[in-house]
Amino acid sequence: MPAAEPRPGPEVGDGLLVVDKPPGWTSHDVVGRVRRLCRTRRVGHAGTLDPMATGVLVLGVNKGTKLLTFLVGHDKGYAATVRLGRSTVTDDAEGEVTGGCDASALTEADVARAVSGLTGEIQQVPSAVSAIKVDGRRSYARVRSGEEVELAARPVTVGRFEVLRLRRPGEVDPSGAVVPEGVLDLDVEVEVSSGTYVRALARDLGAALGVGGHLTALRRTRVGGLTLEHAVSLERLDPETGPGPSAYLVDLAAAARAALPVRELDEAQARALGYGQRVESAEPGRRGPVAAFGPDGTLVAILDETRALARPHVVLAPAGGK
Repeated sequence: MPAAEPRPGPEVGDGLLVVDKPPGWTSHDVVGRVRRLCRTRRVGHAGTLDPMATGVLVLGVNKGTKLLTFLVGHDKGYAATVRLGRSTVTDDAEGEVTGGCDASALTEADVARAVSGLTGEIQQVPSAVSAIKVDGRRSYARVRSGEEVELAARPVTVGRFEVLRLRRPGEVDPSGAVVPEGVLDLDVEVEVSSGTYVRALARDLGAALGVGGHLTALRRTRVGGLTLEHAVSLERLDPETGPGPSAYLVDLAAAARAALPVRELDEAQARALGYGQRVESAEPGRRGPVAAFGPDGTLVAILDETRALARPHVVLAPAGGK
């Protein structure tokens, strides 16, 4: 878990760190560790991962925190294992089993039909142990105190929901564990819009098949254009066991080019945006944030081009260098 006091050394610069989050750590744990390693309080993350989950956790460092708002809404990719035949209170393996039916008679065709019904634009009820606030209090806190929580359905998009492998009772999973009697384990890959709960997909798949279901493993493989190929372990970020954070910091310009649509500016446009002024939109009506670069390659601003005149969401290279 989070290590002790920071070690001496200079602060790192501005940018993103893509961490391969280990199991058992909260996202807040990782942020705390990286604050100490980077010797700065200005560290945040773009989207929480549950303690059970591993994989891509995008952190902003110093001015890189200004990019996080524009990364949270990106679509995400996951590799997961769904266990059919048992439901849990948390919709994952950390919760108490609440029910279920023998799933061993299900066929691959049965599973494929149910998966198809959970693909595309769907209405999803978030997991009751999500961080959504209900009357000012987190839903998971209410559930853990014994309350029953009912959350409203919300529209989400499941762009891809693919079953890679189905394991039946007696077969061995990648960790070496044997699949118990009465359940089926599915290794799946999903690509989903921001705000989609993979735990809820596991729950709803089990419900659609009439047997119950929950998540037993989850690994985030992608946030927007940032993937596991960009990710580094906490051990590599620690100067005692690896090169340290500066070796892996993705600078602001490279991070924005990897994560957002790009617009190249001329000198006059870059100067105007540096003063916080508006410029003509390159593609009026374009949805989503746009990274605007000056002629020298500097990331000048993140733009809103939904109207004829583009306005800066945030200016990252202000005129005068302030």
